[in-house]
Amino acid sequence: MAQTHEYVANVNWQGGKDGKGDLSFAASGVRNPIAVPPEFQGPGGGASPEELLTGAIAACYTMTFGIIAQNRKLPVKDIKTVATGEVEQNGAQFTYTAVTIRPTITVESETGEDQLKMVDDMAHKADLYCIITNAVRGKVNITVEPNIVKG
Repeated sequence: MAQTHEYVANVNWQGGKDGKGDLSFAASGVRNPIAVPPEFQGPGGGASPEELLTGAIAACYTMTFGIIAQNRKLPVKDIKTVATGEVEQNGAQFTYTAVTIRPTITVESETGEDQLKMVDDMAHKADLYCIITNAVRGKVNITVEPNIVKG
């Protein structure tokens, strides 16, 4: 039988484009300021929904890869991910079109070729197991460009 998990987000907002507000999460208690970004004629100064979605994708991918690496006992020391989200503006319509995920994965210096190949393979497949990339797949193009370094 399937389990359902709920994630409650609360938003407080005052104003329009120049407004201000915050986003809080019931489970973690984390609170973030939010704002309309300058490229959409807002004041900035807080996370935008576009940044939050890009961040959610980057965090989900990175944590998913970390779990896969641990489960497969891969010699991964560190993962640093940069994700770039792209929003296309066509008049008054905005469409979130793509995210490029660029993880830099540092492995143990004595990692062999077979393990390096497995790390690379799992780096390319991790987004297939990520809840967030699966939620946007089909609407947002996801590209993974890993950089694996020995350290």
